[in-house]
Amino acid sequence: MIRHHRFTIASYLMVFVALCDQLSKWWLLDKVMQPPQTVPVTPFLNLVLVWNKGVTFGLLNRFDHQYISYFLVAVAAVILFLLGRWLWRTSSTPVAIGLGAIMGGAIGNVIDRLRHGAVVDFLDFYYRDYHWYAFNLADAAIVTGVALLLIDGMVKGK
Repeated sequence: MIRHHRFTIASYLMVFVALCDQLSKWWLLDKVMQPPQTVPVTPFLNLVLVWNKGVTFGLLNRFDHQYISYFLVAVAAVILFLLGRWLWRTSSTPVAIGLGAIMGGAIGNVIDRLRHGAVVDFLDFYYRDYHWYAFNLADAAIVTGVALLLIDGMVKGK
């Protein structure tokens, strides 16, 4: 019963993350970026519109092949399946929450690839002239989930 409870929590988190990610991208594309522009929010954050056809940090972005999106969706599907198996078997609530965040973020980015052929990135954090790679809420959820898994692993390792 407890395992089912963890799976349920992770499933709700997964749906919540994917939904928030897609709503934020809809808002950005439909309301903010008409026309595309840089929108200063704070002295260290802009809203921008970046179409990421590659993977994390723009890797594979220059790969000019018409089927790259389908390949990346297939890879994401396999990874989601494997994470789902891990989620089903876990007895750890922090691991379940981390996996829910990762899977929700992955689903949000897969939806982008299927709809647009690229992932919509829009958060541009910077310091002076140094800009980090633009990212989105799905990416933030994935990084947060991975951090939670790492912290859980380090705590259990002691």
